[in-house]
Amino acid sequence: MTDPTDSPSDEEPAVAASDPSDREPREQEPSDQEPSDKDLARERAETSFPRHWVADVLTSDGGVVHLRPIVPSDSERIVAFHGRLSERTRYLRYFGPYPTMPQRDVLNFTTVDHHDRVAFVAVLGDDIIAVGRYERLPEGDGNSAEVAFVVADAHQGRGLGPILLEHLAGAAAENGVNMFVAEVLAENRNMVTVFREAGYQVSRSFEGGVLRLEFAIDPSEALLSVRNSRERAAEARSVRNVLSPRSVAVIGASTDSSKVGNAVLANLLAGNFTGPVYPVNADHRSVRGVRAYATVHDIPDPVDLAIAAVPADAIDAVLDDCLDKGVKALLVVSGGFGETGPAGQESERRLVLAARAHGMRLIGPNALGVANTDPEFGLNATLAPHLPTPGNVGFFCQSGALGIAILDEAANRRLGLSTFVSAGNRADVSGNDLLQYWDSDPATEVILLYLESFGNPRKFTRIARRVARSKPIIAVKSGRGAVPPAHAIGADIDDSIVRALFAQAGVIQVDTISELFDCAVLFGNQPLPVGPRVAVVGNSTALGVLAVDAARAKGLHASSPIDVGPQAGPEDFAAAVSSALAASDIDAVIVVFVPPVAVEVEPFATALGNAVRGSDKPVLSTFLATEGIPDVLAVRGPGGYPIRGSVPSYSSPERAVAALAAAWRYSAWRSRPVSNLVRPKSIDSERAKQLVEGWRSAGSHGRWLSDFETAELLGCYGLDVVAFRTVTDEDEAVAAADELGYPVAVKATGERWRHRPDLGGVRLDMADASAVRVAYRNLAADSGEPLLHVQRMAVKGIGCVVRVQDDPSFGSLISFGLAGVISDLLGDRAYRVLPLTEDEAAQLIDAPKAAPLLSGYRNAVPVNKNALIDLVQRISALAEDIADIREISCEPVLASADGAQITDARVRIGPEPTKADLGPRRLR
Repeated sequence: MTDPTDSPSDEEPAVAASDPSDREPREQEPSDQEPSDKDLARERAETSFPRHWVADVLTSDGGVVHLRPIVPSDSERIVAFHGRLSERTRYLRYFGPYPTMPQRDVLNFTTVDHHDRVAFVAVLGDDIIAVGRYERLPEGDGNSAEVAFVVADAHQGRGLGPILLEHLAGAAAENGVNMFVAEVLAENRNMVTVFREAGYQVSRSFEGGVLRLEFAIDPSEALLSVRNSRERAAEARSVRNVLSPRSVAVIGASTDSSKVGNAVLANLLAGNFTGPVYPVNADHRSVRGVRAYATVHDIPDPVDLAIAAVPADAIDAVLDDCLDKGVKALLVVSGGFGETGPAGQESERRLVLAARAHGMRLIGPNALGVANTDPEFGLNATLAPHLPTPGNVGFFCQSGALGIAILDEAANRRLGLSTFVSAGNRADVSGNDLLQYWDSDPATEVILLYLESFGNPRKFTRIARRVARSKPIIAVKSGRGAVPPAHAIGADIDDSIVRALFAQAGVIQVDTISELFDCAVLFGNQPLPVGPRVAVVGNSTALGVLAVDAARAKGLHASSPIDVGPQAGPEDFAAAVSSALAASDIDAVIVVFVPPVAVEVEPFATALGNAVRGSDKPVLSTFLATEGIPDVLAVRGPGGYPIRGSVPSYSSPERAVAALAAAWRYSAWRSRPVSNLVRPKSIDSERAKQLVEGWRSAGSHGRWLSDFETAELLGCYGLDVVAFRTVTDEDEAVAAADELGYPVAVKATGERWRHRPDLGGVRLDMADASAVRVAYRNLAADSGEPLLHVQRMAVKGIGCVVRVQDDPSFGSLISFGLAGVISDLLGDRAYRVLPLTEDEAAQLIDAPKAAPLLSGYRNAVPVNKNALIDLVQRISALAEDIADIREISCEPVLASADGAQITDARVRIGPEPTKADLGPRRLR
């Protein structure tokens, strides 16, 4: 059965191609008492492969496969794998009959050098299910390699061919290979499709019934687009396996009602799950009146989702049974893992590796569970006995205890949920996976996230940026931990960076659970405002004024409130609301209804409902200070649940205004055209890469570049440091000044003196040789260092600071702010995740609180902001292109009406700390 998320390119043929080295006969290696060179090579190959090539990957059906380089000890597995191939698969792979694999070929297959000869195996459990390899070709420039792969018949159509191709291409690029060649039988037509739909530009030639395909493997926009599309489909399918199972097994289903296994089974049955539920209990024939089985393996029918409620030390047996049964996903509600300390963290790490090795995605451990309110499934696989009604909101959180409180709050506010996931320790399935699923889920229109930590923030930004264009993402970021405890790296994420990350991705950040639900009931039931103009209609003057003041404070445009008076009847009230909605200068309406005496509210609610029905403008209310969707203001769907068109109510006008202001900011962000990456002109990236490779070859641990090296590197990207000379005595200083032209600056170069004008380490506007001599003598004496810089004077301007730095969670971040002690003290810096689009570069310049100084504050001459935008785009491109750049600092950059000039810059190079979200697809 073909899954709808599969793309044609995932339907790999039985084989990819054949390489001549696998088809030509070879002579048997001679035997000797002393270890031969090949024996030594085999021994080294067991452990010498690059560790970062090992990866867990998702197939197109949402399953997990372990990918790693081949090693000599795989010999028996390779023989078994070959024996399971059909005759047709062997024919297409080897261009003829090949029933058994001779020992010499086994040796050749499993002994590679991971440089000129590279091979990957895809492993499920203990079995190899696919093999891919490349071998460098001797002809030409030596940068081409022949590629081939073969997939077991039972696993064809799962997208393993494209996955192997991605990882082979990644390894080849590291080894200096830039071109792949494949020879394919003409009848193997699907192979060409695999390469072409991978985003490669394939050239073909034909000879003797064999197609020769050639293609460059350098990453391209088309290639990245295909990779991301496949990743999105596979991750969405893996979550669908969790949330839309056709059958569920509860492992550890206890007869004791106080046990977790009993509770989750009871909730599954009470929630009217539409598929079969199988309790697993070795000591009882039935649990809660449902037949029980001793193990998962004993269940006679397929099992999609297994829920483990067993102690941590009993998980290994569960995993083996689930593999034998072909279970697609494992939900672990048990505790005793990463939350308990270092030993538990190690157990959790092993659990993740084992689950993936068994082909399963893992939710948890220590999870509250998952739920899907779609009547087609009716899944309540949680420890919460009651779920909110069906709706259009998807919710992800981590904490189990918090998850129960969230479900209660959603029910109290009558906020319907489509799906709910509480992932506990979030060792595997994360918020990023849920975003991929919700992006394509028609039942989910609004996404809520309660994030205690980030797993892969760079990937979060990429996914959220896309998803938020069609579905609002509302998030609370709790705590300061960058990663879950089991993966902690000892680094905190600054709150300002998180806010910048969310803003860049279009995510609506709120600070509390109450604010999260305030926004959710609005986004889930009302349209987005198209502008900031709001009308306040009410029967309380005081509350009306309060609402208007709050709106103005939040940046909304509100005129005086429309007060119908406390004695107004339902018709008068409805007429005022209708008039406000009909006004062309109004984008949203806030209705305040608090009757001064006890009255029948039903007529008012009916009149208000009639007035707003069919409106394309959002309407919010403070209706009797009720929170959520009041019964009297609910529009009900076929199931009797509130649906779109229901009017949300808030306990105070301020909370209604805060939700509306968030909706307007999001609407404004979404209405802006998608900004593209614009590569500045006059960039010599090849020269820059050559320079850095030469500097790096001198030492693997990296270093700060010298000032002249920094200037040379920046110059490759059109970034000119104001001309300077290094001097060590007065005469050299004067000679440098004569060469550069007066006036000049004389600057101390020690680390203590850089960027510290308060220490007096710079002498400006030296107009003649005498002044230069005096400046040199004084600075050399003060700094205790004879090595100084003489620099041509830059055009006077406003000092700015541009930095790129490695963040342990986000990757490369670029920051911008104004130079000076006050800005440093107040932390007035703006941050963005690289790479920068054109709009993001402009927003970065305008983001600091002191940025109005650049626009001509108090009648000053505005600086050339376009020059600053161009400068940060060039720095962004440099940091993205050169993976070995760890840090860039340009301080100060003098911005003036004439442009932006860099007067001092530092660059640090070194090995790349992480490749998260870069390169071939992999699970984190």
